[in-house]
Amino acid sequence: MTRTVGQVRADVEEASRWLAGRVVRTPVLRSPVIDELAGAQVLLKAENLQNGGSYKMRGALRAVGRLAMAGHTGVIAQSTGNHAVAVALAARQHGLAATVVLPVDAASTKVDRARAAGARVVFAGTSVEERVAVANGLSDESGHPVVDAYDHPDVIAGQGTASLELIEDAERAGTPLDALVVPVGGGGGVAGACLAAAGSGIEVYGVEPVGCDSLARSLAAGVRVPVTPALTIADGLRPSCVGELPFAIVRDTLRGVVRVDDEEIAAAFRLILTELKVLAEPSGAAGLAGALQLAPDRDRQRTVGVVLTGGNVEEALVARLMAPRSADLAEEGAVA
Repeated sequence: MTRTVGQVRADVEEASRWLAGRVVRTPVLRSPVIDELAGAQVLLKAENLQNGGSYKMRGALRAVGRLAMAGHTGVIAQSTGNHAVAVALAARQHGLAATVVLPVDAASTKVDRARAAGARVVFAGTSVEERVAVANGLSDESGHPVVDAYDHPDVIAGQGTASLELIEDAERAGTPLDALVVPVGGGGGVAGACLAAAGSGIEVYGVEPVGCDSLARSLAAGVRVPVTPALTIADGLRPSCVGELPFAIVRDTLRGVVRVDDEEIAAAFRLILTELKVLAEPSGAAGLAGALQLAPDRDRQRTVGVVLTGGNVEEALVARLMAPRSADLAEEGAVA
């Protein structure tokens, strides 16, 4: 794929055809309790049940698969965890070597998953800039390409297939979406959602933790604005700046960004676990937290789709979130 800003829905549809049978077509879940709280029909795409535990598998498999077909023998990735796990799994499927760069405070669950998939794990600082510098250096040394977590057209198209499936399944069920809500880290997932929803009339919203709102600030300024990420239990939503390619895609198509705090994310996490009986990580639960902030339509009941982006969460954090001490949430999430 050579297109960048010119990506269209057809790129997501092509990725969806290629990924068919290679990823899980995850179920769409619904709860009357959540519908009542939201004042809307809420359809939740359970990507926490995806291979590798997150929707990152879609973009990683698409990108790594194309690199394997091009003759590459290895790949490198950096992330806070889920993208690294997905790239490691995708590389193993295609017989490629994988090196993943993680922050020194990465969740042990994600570190263990990457290693179990056969990846070499390298730790680098706590910021995305530190990880990117190390990943680029490793790429220069080895000649293996970097599969960026969000600034990559194949990754964006692959992530967008989760939203495309949700749109298709809602239409088949006779409850077509009016809005689509996706958590935002670097922006690859929400950019893919915008591509998947192009021409449909569906309003797409991003969700960012308070203090980690590079996309919201960038949209207001008209240019990408970096932030110093605040502490949050949503460890996967803490990049210092939205990606260049995602921002170019969403700047004129995204309906808006909803900011949510850790209390709201924790409440959404508990709703998902108690009402849907599935486990989502806080970063994945942030989408529902955002959907619950959208104003209901006074004239009719809208249908809102939410992508539960991942489910890789530490057992200790699950226990704390189920019996939260509100003042400690951000601190605990920072060390999880």
